[in-house]
Amino acid sequence: MNAHPVNRVVSYAGQALGYAAFCAVLAYFSTAPAYRHLPPDVALVKLSLQHAGQRKEACHERSAEELAKLAPNMRAQSVCPRERVPVTVEVTLDDAPLFRVVAPPSGFSKDGASTIYRRIPVAAGRHRIGARLADNPAGEFTFAHAATVDLAPGRVIVIDFDPAQGGFVFR
Repeated sequence: MNAHPVNRVVSYAGQALGYAAFCAVLAYFSTAPAYRHLPPDVALVKLSLQHAGQRKEACHERSAEELAKLAPNMRAQSVCPRERVPVTVEVTLDDAPLFRVVAPPSGFSKDGASTIYRRIPVAAGRHRIGARLADNPAGEFTFAHAATVDLAPGRVIVIDFDPAQGGFVFR
């Protein structure tokens, strides 16, 4: 049973009309509404880091009595607890606090790295940005860095942390 030629023409015309409507909608939404990453006169400060804090407790050596109480296959001389301290990061903008984050260590035994990600819009212009990090049991800030930067409208500055490069890196 062949379809009637008129039905075939109407079917193809309907398909063409449907595709044309779909293409028109797609073309409209590819250019409008306009997407703005940030409002005018605003820049962005991003902090992204992953860092393992120091161990919560120092390693210690077992005494001869402690070793004697253990099974032969469990007689390790030194014991190192796995748990790490939380990492604290403070960021300042023009010597005023922008934010402070205390990130707990990851992992079931709290022995993994602490991960921090923050995204803060700020007014564009010249600013002094400072960052410091505490990763020890005493809570003392061991890494710090400050710089004066010109933030143009729409610019993004990323604050990263790399201990091999001396700590904080502003990009």
